[in-house]
Amino acid sequence: MPPCAAATAWTMARPRPVPPAGCDPDVAEVLRRYDELERETGGAFSATASGRLDPSGLVKGWAIERASAILYDAGARDHCVNGGGDIQLRGEAAPGEPWRIGLAEPAALAAVVSGTDLAVATSGAAERGHHIVDPRTGRPATALASLTLVGQHLTEVDALATAAFVMGGAAREWAAARPGVEAFAVAPDRTRWWTPGFERLALLPTGPGTSRSGPFESSPA
Repeated sequence: MPPCAAATAWTMARPRPVPPAGCDPDVAEVLRRYDELERETGGAFSATASGRLDPSGLVKGWAIERASAILYDAGARDHCVNGGGDIQLRGEAAPGEPWRIGLAEPAALAAVVSGTDLAVATSGAAERGHHIVDPRTGRPATALASLTLVGQHLTEVDALATAAFVMGGAAREWAAARPGVEAFAVAPDRTRWWTPGFERLALLPTGPGTSRSGPFESSPA
């Protein structure tokens, strides 16, 4: 086994991440960012919720953002990289046209995010059931049906969407106070809430009998 692979396997078996000596700097970067995010989210995001290192909560967004950076540096200044519904957008969809990304709940289109140079990530139970575990309790997070974060960098946005989903109702105040991201959430009873700046980024449903916030049962934060 190559030294890097051996060191990574040894590290993943340990109860907490330890950057493996002599391994690729990318591994140390990911593990360092995990530690930072765990502190920033009060433990709602953790690399060791299962008792061993599981990097899946961060590396997908990190890899998508890295792929986008490679495309951008190669001259593809307008592109979309989609990894399992988590998206890094650069530039425009067409000259003078912003990207438009639909946010779906199982039975309907909930909202459409519109803009340029955005990162969009959703955490929820619609596709895989209640698979997201609250590291603080060891139990599945069930307070929300879905939560979407919008920002600029998918590495951060994807990880923080998972943490915010775990926070449940507390995510509303937490996301509103966090610079550089906006949130949109759907509760199990299909009521919705969103942070104040989300309206600047989104197209929300309107029609007869609806309020400024659309046919929603809750108002913006």
